[in-house]
Amino acid sequence: MTAITLLDDGPASAKNRLLLAHGAGAAMDSPFLNTFVALMTERGIATTRFEFDYMAARRLSPKRKPPPKAELLVQQYESAVATVRGRMTLDERLFIGGKSMGGRVASLIADRLYANGSINGLVCLGYPFHAPKTPDKLRTAHLAEMTSPALIVQGDRDPFGTRGEVEAMSLSTQIAFHWAPDGDHDLGPRGASGYTRRGNLEAAADAVVAFMSS
Repeated sequence: MTAITLLDDGPASAKNRLLLAHGAGAAMDSPFLNTFVALMTERGIATTRFEFDYMAARRLSPKRKPPPKAELLVQQYESAVATVRGRMTLDERLFIGGKSMGGRVASLIADRLYANGSINGLVCLGYPFHAPKTPDKLRTAHLAEMTSPALIVQGDRDPFGTRGEVEAMSLSTQIAFHWAPDGDHDLGPRGASGYTRRGNLEAAADAVVAFMSS
């Protein structure tokens, strides 16, 4: 495991910090995460981003190795949490999460870290409930019994889990949802929907701030 590179944004005096991991195919400075982090900064929330080793390696080599299984990335996420938590004061609150796969990895460790006081909650931006076109292969077993407070921001028509599919699942009552109207996996709506990507992202940021402040 290589040394973790952290990308910090937002006010240094913020009492709430959100640690974010990237999705399977896009780096920590993807357009989606850049925009979302900027919105969080405008709202007074500090953020820290990091990359898993396989993604960091893509910056140094033209060979694009596929991402490992989410379970194999748990240790790297735990190391990022330990590093960030070690830089924080006792009165600062830490939330973990990420975009798509990054949020899924965070969800695998959230209960244990919440129980030992390391984190205050979980934020998933576009949770991959299943791979597109395979709705029978769910990635939700641990979500049914989740004890950590969690917020999942999901597009209504996300191919990784539409609103209709998700609302039919048996999930922990600790999990709250914010639905992006007509949103896809990046929360973007169709042109004729009457909604905009910017509007959906701003509403998502508002929902995350409200969750972290509650």
